[in-house]
Amino acid sequence: MATSEKDVLSDEEIWKRYKDTGDIEVRNQLIERYAPLVKYVAGRMAVNMPANVEFDDLVSYGIFGLIDAIEKYKPSLGYKFKTYATTRIRGGIIDELRALDWIPRSVRQKSRQLQAAYAELENRLGRAATDEEVAAELGLSMAEFEQLVNDVSGTAVMSLEDVWHVGSDDDEVQLGDTLAGSEKDHPNYNIEREEVKRILIEAIKELPPREKEVIALYYYEELTLKEIGLVLEVTESRVSQLHSKAIHRLRAKLQKNREAFT
Repeated sequence: MATSEKDVLSDEEIWKRYKDTGDIEVRNQLIERYAPLVKYVAGRMAVNMPANVEFDDLVSYGIFGLIDAIEKYKPSLGYKFKTYATTRIRGGIIDELRALDWIPRSVRQKSRQLQAAYAELENRLGRAATDEEVAAELGLSMAEFEQLVNDVSGTAVMSLEDVWHVGSDDDEVQLGDTLAGSEKDHPNYNIEREEVKRILIEAIKELPPREKEVIALYYYEELTLKEIGLVLEVTESRVSQLHSKAIHRLRAKLQKNREAFT
């Protein structure tokens, strides 16, 4: 069987052809070439999703993000497309989930309560609050606190992917950028953007050691929750809890600093 042209074209060649011509067939070849990346990102996001969110739906949403990435990617800037596209794919999935309003109002309310408790306690204590302290702040037993963390774990899936706008709609910083060093589609960072990144990095450094490990392993090393559990020798559900706690701590710190910017 003869080898097709799309099989022998290098990444550089196919990108040059698409950017020079805008040919839809070439774009379709790019979509086909990077479709496995969509499945990979969707799979990582699916692990914490509630049962009513289908993997195939996440893949469909991610394709929109991939197409957006293909349209906006600038090979001349020198960074890898997969790094750039991963962010856009996640964003496409998150946008669709938000549009569907997939998180029940009651769960959103619990998530806000947990975030507020972390913010109040850690501001007052000047350090990371323990589980026992947060439970007491909320008036819950430890069993009730652990159940609360489990209930809101789905909201944490999107949290580290959330963008924190610091200027125009095209000027955005993601928490993941501070870990993986991802480059965005415009390399000129202004002072405010750098300050936001500094705050995010400091917030991550201040996490309790176990939570910081989970964040680093999940977002930087790109391990699954199951794989992280094997590394840390804990259950997958425990990793999910640690992830959720870390995210709510980070969101509390970010909210405080966001208010300082406004």
